[in-house]
Amino acid sequence: MKCAPLVALLLSLVTVCTANAAALSPTPATATSLNKIAEAYVKLVLALGQHDPDYVDAYYGPPEWKQQLQGKKPLDSLALEANRLRDQLAKISTPADEMERLRLAYLTNQLSAFEARVRILKGERLKFDEESQALYDAVAPRFLETHFQEILAKLESKLPGEGTLLQRYENWRRAFVIPKDKLDTVFQLAIKACRERTLAHIKLPPNENFTVEYVTNKPWGGYNWYKGNYRSVIQVNTDLPAYIDRAIDLAAHEGYPGHHVYNALLEKNLVRDRGWVEFSIYPLFSPQSLIAEGTANFGREVVFTKPERLEFARTVLFPAAGIDPSRAEEFYAVQDLVKELNYATNEAARRYVNGEIDANAAATWLQKYALMDEKRAKQSARFIEKYRSYVINYNLGEDMVRSYIEKRGGTEQQPEKRWHEFEQLLASPRLPSDIR
Repeated sequence: MKCAPLVALLLSLVTVCTANAAALSPTPATATSLNKIAEAYVKLVLALGQHDPDYVDAYYGPPEWKQQLQGKKPLDSLALEANRLRDQLAKISTPADEMERLRLAYLTNQLSAFEARVRILKGERLKFDEESQALYDAVAPRFLETHFQEILAKLESKLPGEGTLLQRYENWRRAFVIPKDKLDTVFQLAIKACRERTLAHIKLPPNENFTVEYVTNKPWGGYNWYKGNYRSVIQVNTDLPAYIDRAIDLAAHEGYPGHHVYNALLEKNLVRDRGWVEFSIYPLFSPQSLIAEGTANFGREVVFTKPERLEFARTVLFPAAGIDPSRAEEFYAVQDLVKELNYATNEAARRYVNGEIDANAAATWLQKYALMDEKRAKQSARFIEKYRSYVINYNLGEDMVRSYIEKRGGTEQQPEKRWHEFEQLLASPRLPSDIR
């Protein structure tokens, strides 16, 4: 019986492998509990959407769940139900599988933000940092006026001439406006390039697509309305002049590899492949938004490095817009410096939300420290009035996403690794507290 020790060894290995597999997979009871809570969460978000028309940014779950809504449920009862679901989540043992752990944390944090949004709708007013922590799981750093003054001083030497710096900046960049009759042509060229570059690194569903609409009278510059089935509608606000850098910004942020890709990958990998119905709904005022906006903003760097962006702009976008391509390098040198003023929007919003200034004063602040002309500053102030601390999701979100991906080796010098880590983040339930 010389084979007996070998049989025993094989049986031992089978036992170990089976135990390891069990440890890596959620128990049926855990999965069932999470699925039930996820369904209740989706229905809660839909119910709150009846009180807050901006709350449900996208929904492509079972249509009957939306049709079953009958009248507005009291806000207090919605808050109690959210709290009850969080209590149920707290009783679930931490899964061994990483994705299941992330799912558990995702539902917990999203429900916590849900309760905070209910309190706000009931009239509670939080300070800027308190609100951003409660809704978006993050707090933006503070910057003194001297920080922005130092950046503005650098711009002084790049924009010589008569008048204030703002006047000189506006006069200088008039040469880089995309004519309205060429707007769609230029945008479509940028979209095509961003899509090709994204598809070279990320496998997308074969029928994914989006349409572009041009709209007016909105507090935002662009918006992606995800419709499910891997389709989006992207709206571009044409109230204000569109400068040539807007083409790549919009194509990457709203489309590839930004919001459209983010939503399509969540639908494919989490909703369809895993059956996680909670990702069929996107509550705007939630931690998910920091990841959504942060990846969309950082996606501009992922799809085009600075040298690649300059070359594409000079050879394709500038000529298509009828703008002198020899000025491309000059244009981006200034614009990259202006981008460093982005956190001025946070400071204006912080002062507004904290009750220190009104919307007019916020617009004045933005003219002074964000180098926005009067119309653009007023549009931005309208955004702050409507969305309040949401502004942190763009700049802080971008910085957090960049830091997370670079710490994992996804640097500009390692583009393949950068794309890989970017895709992994897009297709996962990670939230701000997971990428700090």
